[in-house]
Amino acid sequence: MVLKNMRDPMDDIAQQARQGSVAAIIQTLNEQLIDVGIRTRAVLADGILQLLCEAAIPEQLEQSVTVAKIKQILEEIAPRNIRRVKINSRIVREQQLLWLEEINRDPDNQLLWSEEIILTKPTLFKQLVENRQNHQTASRKKLSLPKTSSPYLREKNPYWRGILSGVGLSLLLLFLGWLLHEWLAPKLHPQTTSQAVNSKTNSSQTSGIAQRQLSSPTSDPFAQAVRLAEQASTAGKTIQTSAQWLDVAAKWERASDLMKAVKPDDHRYKTAQDRMKLYRKNSEAAQKQATQRRS
Repeated sequence: MVLKNMRDPMDDIAQQARQGSVAAIIQTLNEQLIDVGIRTRAVLADGILQLLCEAAIPEQLEQSVTVAKIKQILEEIAPRNIRRVKINSRIVREQQLLWLEEINRDPDNQLLWSEEIILTKPTLFKQLVENRQNHQTASRKKLSLPKTSSPYLREKNPYWRGILSGVGLSLLLLFLGWLLHEWLAPKLHPQTTSQAVNSKTNSSQTSGIAQRQLSSPTSDPFAQAVRLAEQASTAGKTIQTSAQWLDVAAKWERASDLMKAVKPDDHRYKTAQDRMKLYRKNSEAAQKQATQRRS
């Protein structure tokens, strides 16, 4: 098999720099700044490209010239997701792995000057050109298969192409059928659709009414109070813990409140008043029992 790779290594570096590779950005800067005696290092920290420029003498690091040159180079690269760049400069020193920490710790003694710049966002036309170049580069990167192949492959290729074509055509027909159904269904069955919507609305309304009926209090507080009192009385016969006494006390208190809610025009009003007091006393007694059990 013969492989064809006509790609220039410089194209790889340029593309990696555009993708935001810090190593590729440094290599590009160093290649273009070597004539003025400047070498660079860089690290991406908190979304800011921290750039260190070093030279043998301060005159080579004249601020306005250096900043303008670096900004021009970076805007030509247009690295993705990098807009803020802080340019730091100093006289060249021996290799320091933690140079950014040293600068942040003591900038006055470490740097000649520093300046932060904002890179101009590339125009839409330039982005389209770069995307087209990237696409062409990716296409060239693909391996070129030999024109000659074995008889077996020559026999198999039409077979597989036929299968893939048939599958693709079937999927296309299914998709078109679905689109046609979605478009024609509301027109062919408007009444059915309307009935379904009305049925859903009525169901929701009925459900809402039922929930309100279930959540609303009973219209006969006297009867409800009697039922609660019976439950409290039955539970009081088998109580063993403080928590159970508190539960019984709550039932007696609720039954008392319900008796209090009986209206004066109800013929059971007097009985309700008497039971209200009795249920209240039972609730207080149950609370005392709960307190004694806890102590």
